[in-house]
Amino acid sequence: MDKAKRLKDIADQLIGQGNLQIVESAFSADYLAHTGQKTNSGHKFIKQFTKLLRTAIPDVKIVNIEILSCADNILTWQRTLSGTHKSNMKGIPASNKKVKWYEMVVSRFDKDKIIEEWISSDLAFQLMLKNK
Repeated sequence: MDKAKRLKDIADQLIGQGNLQIVESAFSADYLAHTGQKTNSGHKFIKQFTKLLRTAIPDVKIVNIEILSCADNILTWQRTLSGTHKSNMKGIPASNKKVKWYEMVVSRFDKDKIIEEWISSDLAFQLMLKNK
């Protein structure tokens, strides 16, 4: 399977379906996620964040994934997600409103596993807008 197809499959299973069993086979044990000035690491982080997201937005779905560039082991891509904000997420109270947000991601692979990602998301901004 090429890396773009693998990436889409991983995103769908993890975020779209909440399948945490895919984490070990899809992500390196040394996984790093860079989000702004923060870096998170490991399988535990991926599982915790996925649970947090799917609890706050239980009907989360991936609307679109667009691969922007593909090098040997690095993919740059944008994903569009949507769902209903049903419970508190990182201090932002539930609005019970539909939310749509965008994420830009650069994923670096080591063989067939994602080892490092740089992620920029406007989820927090969109959740705050819905609470006005």
